[in-house]
Amino acid sequence: MTSAICDSPALVPASPPRTVPFPGLACILALSLLLAACGDKNAKPAAAEQPPEVGVVTLQPERRVVTTELPGRTTAFLSAEIRPQVGGIVQKRLFTEGARVAAGQVLYQLDPAPYEVALASAEAQLARARATLNTARTNARRNAELVKIDAVSRQVYDDSQAAVAQAQADAGVAAAAVEAARINLGYTRIKSPIAGLTTTSAVTPGALVTANQAAALTTVSQIDPLYVDVTQSSSEVLRLKGDLAAGRFKREGKGDARVAIKLDDGSTYAQEAVLRFSGVQVNPATGAITLRAVVPNPNGLLMPGMYVRAVLEAGVNEQTLLAPQQAVTRDPAGNPSVLVVTPENKVERRRIATGAAVGNRWEVLSGLAAGERVLVDGAQRARPGDTVRPVPWAPKARQGTSAQASQPAPQP
Repeated sequence: MTSAICDSPALVPASPPRTVPFPGLACILALSLLLAACGDKNAKPAAAEQPPEVGVVTLQPERRVVTTELPGRTTAFLSAEIRPQVGGIVQKRLFTEGARVAAGQVLYQLDPAPYEVALASAEAQLARARATLNTARTNARRNAELVKIDAVSRQVYDDSQAAVAQAQADAGVAAAAVEAARINLGYTRIKSPIAGLTTTSAVTPGALVTANQAAALTTVSQIDPLYVDVTQSSSEVLRLKGDLAAGRFKREGKGDARVAIKLDDGSTYAQEAVLRFSGVQVNPATGAITLRAVVPNPNGLLMPGMYVRAVLEAGVNEQTLLAPQQAVTRDPAGNPSVLVVTPENKVERRRIATGAAVGNRWEVLSGLAAGERVLVDGAQRARPGDTVRPVPWAPKARQGTSAQASQPAPQP
């Protein structure tokens, strides 16, 4: 009806005119209403022609260190199970359980009395053997002179020479017995072969121990540095080698690979480990390869047997494409896709393949190319095929952080 009024050249009253007070004012009001109605009709098409504004991110290749996170266990760098090398009664325990001990420090004292007696007996046997040797040498020298004047037979001379040789051998046996007795006496002082931390003691003073028994008296572990043993599946190793051979990844530097250690509470250990050993054989039972890293442990925070996560630097990808996670949607089957703004500012849906999560972004393995614009904000205002007005997008958190950083600190 409004359109008809606006398009008609003149208005014809439906009833005879009546006398209206202030006729000029009535005409002005009627004309204003007609102009407003015509103006609303013409404004609607103009508003519909404005394309919606959307926030986009232009993908650019980025350098990303490719890492692999693997479970692992810490292992002592050196570990020595302390066992007695001779039997006896434990007289003293000379260390504090759990304390640090030095290499060569005495840990246990066994009763030395039986071994002191054995040493004294061996020394007496050595003295007897040496005396016999001296007598044999004297007789041999005498017979050597007598045989020249035929005072003794040649047989007697030969026997005296043989007696000297036998006495020398007996003296050597006796000397070895003395050394063995001295060593056994020294073994009554049970020492630590390495420096490290001790565990609890399995025996107390008064206990009887035997030589080379199965049960260890205690264990000394060197924990600075520590080993971190992790396992990696052979399939992952093959995939990594394929990426390196194809040039998708490259090794960073020529030294040992670096390893970050994550603790059980999720925190990252302050010291960085170095990969020192990579297994050359696949475990047929698990299909995994053993890797070993060495990590400094100056403060003793890490202990042998702890569960950790090892983050290994596998290589470097110089052409990584990363898309914001909020730009990626998934269908009921879990297939990821994004909305892309073409050079003609048209919206189209693109199926992609994603890899690892890097912060709040997904690694894009396929489906997108460098320089393409991904729609991040305003997807509810645009559908595939629509024309949009793209503007650069930045995360709100980052903007908020920058705004807070630019504000002056409050005065106390």
